[in-house]
Amino acid sequence: MPVVMDADRIGRTLTRIAHEIVERNKGVEALALVGVRTRGVHIARRLARTLKEITGDDVPTGALDITLYRDDLMRHTVGPQPLVRSTEIPFSIDNRKILLVDDVLYTGRTVRAALDALIDFGRPASIQLIVLVDRGHRELPVKADYVGKNLPTQLEESVQVRLQETDGEDEVVLREGGAA
Repeated sequence: MPVVMDADRIGRTLTRIAHEIVERNKGVEALALVGVRTRGVHIARRLARTLKEITGDDVPTGALDITLYRDDLMRHTVGPQPLVRSTEIPFSIDNRKILLVDDVLYTGRTVRAALDALIDFGRPASIQLIVLVDRGHRELPVKADYVGKNLPTQLEESVQVRLQETDGEDEVVLREGGAA
């Protein structure tokens, strides 16, 4: 399994993205970060810390569960039921610029589900997408505004993002088999 990004590279990448966010939005006023569970939440929290270091301002951060918005939820009527986790958005998204954060952009279906879920919480001024890795193979017309790394892959490969908060280490690896 080749390591595509190590801990240092992930850290530098998130710092670069944070600077891009500040530049593109002319600061952090009216911004809020919403991470897609699970790893998107950890990335969003890291970006919030980095944005505070850069600007001195706190950026509200939330967590979004998209389980019930997935279009593949009922495709298999047999088997384990999906785990529905909590959505925690402790601020109004109305008229805010929402920065939606996920770890890997692949088909675009997760982002579509996240957009549907997010709109149920209000009407943001805009939504910008941040992903750590864009591996291509889109099935829906989705493009990230901020990309940590473009990683062209084969369909039979999978991209595994491991973060300290959930996996005990920071790295991105490319594996044969799977579709993540």
